[in-house]
Amino acid sequence: MSIPAFADISKSANDLLNKDFYHLSAGTIEVKSNTPNNVAFKVTGKSSHEKVTSGAIEGKYTDSKTGNSTTTTTTTPTQSTKKKTSKRRPNSLSLSLGRIRVPGSSALPLDFAIFLSQRGSMLLMLYRRAGLTLTQTWNTANALDTKVELADSLAKGLKAETIFSFLPATQNKGVKLNLTFKQSAFHGRAFFDLLKGPTANVDAVIGHEGFLAGASAGYDVQKAAVTGYSAAVGYIAPQYSAAVTATDNLSVFAASYYHKVNSQVEAGAKATWNSKSGNTVGLEVASKYRLDPVSFAKAKINDRGVAAVSYNVLLRPGVTLGLGASFDTQKLEQATHKVGASFTFES
Repeated sequence: MSIPAFADISKSANDLLNKDFYHLSAGTIEVKSNTPNNVAFKVTGKSSHEKVTSGAIEGKYTDSKTGNSTTTTTTTPTQSTKKKTSKRRPNSLSLSLGRIRVPGSSALPLDFAIFLSQRGSMLLMLYRRAGLTLTQTWNTANALDTKVELADSLAKGLKAETIFSFLPATQNKGVKLNLTFKQSAFHGRAFFDLLKGPTANVDAVIGHEGFLAGASAGYDVQKAAVTGYSAAVGYIAPQYSAAVTATDNLSVFAASYYHKVNSQVEAGAKATWNSKSGNTVGLEVASKYRLDPVSFAKAKINDRGVAAVSYNVLLRPGVTLGLGASFDTQKLEQATHKVGASFTFES
């Protein structure tokens, strides 16, 4: 059994309770594409119920020899449709070029991808060398993001990741170093923000025959103080899992349970208690039912009477539709209900 990271000790229950519910956004569209040279692109756009739109583009290269991968995401500025004053152009011209190799006998491991449109442009550069992957993104907001990843090169199970960010308009800079070390009975991580603080957040999980125990802590070097700590225990089996977590300096306690009843039915629940806010315990239960090999339905309800349902179907290979809605069962006569839809295109 693989030992999960500290944040994933209760992943099965959290995914059942939170994933694939589409009412949180009024509309979501996601486009994924892959190239023959192991470069994957993902473009995501969302429209919230408050009429706010946002978008992101992500480029990812995977080294087929070592399995290393890196991802850089650039998010477009959030805009409110109510504040727009310019008229939409009737026609839109866009151009994208990918897998542009640098010519010459030296065969430099460089790839470029260019995106051009009337509303903006982006240049993505990828550099590959013996397990090292570098991804650089530049957009018309003049934001530069670079991510370097090296896995299983310094030591088996060790993954090092460095993230650089720079915004020339404000001269804001950021440098982060992330380390992950994973063995058969241990999973440890360390996250360092080198320019802010500096700060460090570390967590570790040990496991034996399905039983898990983990802890995390944060430390601010400049303040010379611990910024937070958490702990968790759990048990994972092929058909079910359970976990108890204590976060926010051991003041928020949560107990979760997940059960895969059979190949079609999954069920889960989670109870949360905040010792700082009183004796009220929050409860949430959810279930998933696979209707056929290409579709499933989900439902959940919490102690406040808010219920949510969703439906996911594979319309055709590469095209997925998701529909969702939430209802406040205690305020059915009020306009507090939400409906959302999601389209995913993948090639």
